[in-house]
Amino acid sequence: MTSPVIIAVLAVYLVLLLAIGLWGGKDSHDMEGYFAAGKKLPSWVLAFSSNSTGESAWLLLGLTGMGYAVGMHALWVVVGEVLGVALAWTFVARPFKAFTDKYESITVPDYLEDRFHDTTNAFRILGAIIILSMVAAYVAAQLTATGKAFDSFLGTGYTAGVYIGLSVILFYTVVGGFKAVAYSDFVQGVLMFCCLLILPFVGVAAVGGWGPFVEGLRAAERLPLFGGLQAAGPDLLLPGGGLGLSPMGIASAIGFVAVGFAFLGAPQLLGRFLAARDQREIVKAGPIAVICIIVFDMGAIFAGMAGRLLYPNLADPETILPQMAAGLFPEVFTGIFLVVVLAAIMSTADSVLILASSSVVRDIYQKIFRPDAAQQALTRLGRVVTIVLGLVGLSLALGAERVIFWFVLFAWSGLASAFTPVVLCSLFWARTTRVGAIAGMIAGFATTVLWVLGPKAGFYDLYEMLPGFAAGFLVTVVVSLFTEAPEGAEQELREIHESLGPVFRSRSPR
Repeated sequence: MTSPVIIAVLAVYLVLLLAIGLWGGKDSHDMEGYFAAGKKLPSWVLAFSSNSTGESAWLLLGLTGMGYAVGMHALWVVVGEVLGVALAWTFVARPFKAFTDKYESITVPDYLEDRFHDTTNAFRILGAIIILSMVAAYVAAQLTATGKAFDSFLGTGYTAGVYIGLSVILFYTVVGGFKAVAYSDFVQGVLMFCCLLILPFVGVAAVGGWGPFVEGLRAAERLPLFGGLQAAGPDLLLPGGGLGLSPMGIASAIGFVAVGFAFLGAPQLLGRFLAARDQREIVKAGPIAVICIIVFDMGAIFAGMAGRLLYPNLADPETILPQMAAGLFPEVFTGIFLVVVLAAIMSTADSVLILASSSVVRDIYQKIFRPDAAQQALTRLGRVVTIVLGLVGLSLALGAERVIFWFVLFAWSGLASAFTPVVLCSLFWARTTRVGAIAGMIAGFATTVLWVLGPKAGFYDLYEMLPGFAAGFLVTVVVSLFTEAPEGAEQELREIHESLGPVFRSRSPR
């Protein structure tokens, strides 16, 4: 029988989320309020919300599972994500905020349309196709994680867990809009931070301390393949995970590092920069975000490694965190850990649902078909679209259980490869053209999908974001060189950079 203490902790958390949803709903009666939180988010909310959105169930279930399976080799993820987060807040957030404030943008396609003087709605239509296809996969992965979490902690069964999680996510997202999403993500991010700060220390202590921890890993037995990788014994303590400098080892390490590149331009993260109160809040948020991501990733990996010794024969490594929470902590803390896992899941599912809803309602319905539609009618439509998208994700999640680590990374890379190369070129190269940007979006996205469907297995499972980024940048640059840049783009870019201070003044491209 499930502990009433765990259920009580879960109930308190869910009531808090519902309250945030109702509170956020008060300021969600127009497009800017519903999809951009009125552009009033403070630094702490920006930092924790962006990181918790970027990490999702992939962090608490997927990355802990990878730490369990391959040990120190998973630390390459930390390298990539710290670099990605630091560069994003230092070089991308401020100019993107400046441009979107100037254009009064609410979505990324809003920005791209104004930046490239597009009158054909190409960015809106293309962006909607890419976002909707990847968000369906993203939401399905998060609901898959919800089913695993509820079943592991409460024994609800996979299907019931998926239904419970979706019901809560849809309520506070539909009612509260982006403001509720951002503030709930802040709460969820703080919970994740505390959990991953404590869990590895408790896990190592349960093993007997650092010495027994290291020796235990040296003697650990080999496991079945997890996501195409495995390690055992001394290999768990090596950065190459036993693969060394082999082509497979190099491809795996580079792929793990590349995970962090998406922080530079994935649209669900750009939405946080756009919604910041002002430039000062962005400057303050950067260091918080970097510290947060270090604790997130290091905590997940070392918790997984400790779990390898405490629970050595798990059939599914992605259940190691629930196993440790139930086995190492009193019931009230087990309930808190359940809440933290759900926080990781919900903080991404709500954000990508809002992203997809804005793509349908703002970028397609309002801007193309009904520019004269009333604001309240548009927000009501946004709520309906959010529900429909959640149900699509539900149907995919119920189809089959998946390995969360790789499934989330596919959706993550699809969005990032389509938008990041184009957004970076638009922010730092005045010669970028409308045709080049459109071609780059298509090339980045198509290459990512085709790589997974075709040559990936023959190239040592090289992570799809790398060829996706390469194609996106290459096509954007080459096509731009043969087409005409928007009139006044160089002067506009120089003015934006000069307005932001010395870090950008000498970088105005020609």
